[in-house]
Amino acid sequence: MAIKTKSVAGRKKAAALTPPQKLSAGKLKAAVVGVPAAKARAIAASEPVAGKVKRGKTVNPLAPERVAAILDALRKTYPNVVCALLHKNAFELTIATILSAQTTDVGVNKATPELFRMFPTPRALAAASLAEIEPLIKTTGFYRAKAKNIQGAARVLVEQFGGVVPKTVEEMIQLPGVARKTANVVLGSWYDIASGVVVDTHVLRLSRRLELTQQTDPVKVERDLIKVIPRDRWIQFSHELIHHGRQVCVARTPRCADCSLERLCNSADKTWSSH
Repeated sequence: MAIKTKSVAGRKKAAALTPPQKLSAGKLKAAVVGVPAAKARAIAASEPVAGKVKRGKTVNPLAPERVAAILDALRKTYPNVVCALLHKNAFELTIATILSAQTTDVGVNKATPELFRMFPTPRALAAASLAEIEPLIKTTGFYRAKAKNIQGAARVLVEQFGGVVPKTVEEMIQLPGVARKTANVVLGSWYDIASGVVVDTHVLRLSRRLELTQQTDPVKVERDLIKVIPRDRWIQFSHELIHHGRQVCVARTPRCADCSLERLCNSADKTWSSH
């Protein structure tokens, strides 16, 4: 008995008539025959491919309506999200943020309770020896350098700022171990001062993924972000994007099926696996 087959052209035509839908990676090639993978993913997501032309116009990833949609989705997904570092005051948050360099917040939160029990104030930490500090923070990595930084930061707080964490970036960065990121964390999370956008590894990675910047240097990324993100959203935007990067848009296997930004994302390596 003769077996009916479709020509390649026929299969392409049939695929072109198939309505956009989310597909698993394994079914994507079969469902969209002859279409390049990046374009197929864009079709499945019902969104334009970055840099391509739609209806005669170049897609602008920084279009105000797109940025507004991203911010709206993040706000709805992570309402009232806060800094993950455990702290009870600006001093504790400053020290915890210094310790968070090149490690996880979970790891820092395991070390700081005992550290702050032993040295609850800037004056107490400033008077402590490195031999006393180092064992308490050893699990955060690079503990010798970090011990010097937090001891030095405490001493500067005592000697120059009366033991009070200052409220400007310019003053904050005078503390050892403190750069713009740490300053923005403390000013935003404790003082509710929108001094800038916190750019950690998640914010940098997701900002590039969402085409809000093409830069790789955190300072340059921050400059790009403050141009397109309204100032009243700087603080929460950072918290939301950090949580999104940890929970959904993870670096190796982004969980696009669970992503509230999926329809706004044009990344070529999107997946639709929730596992």
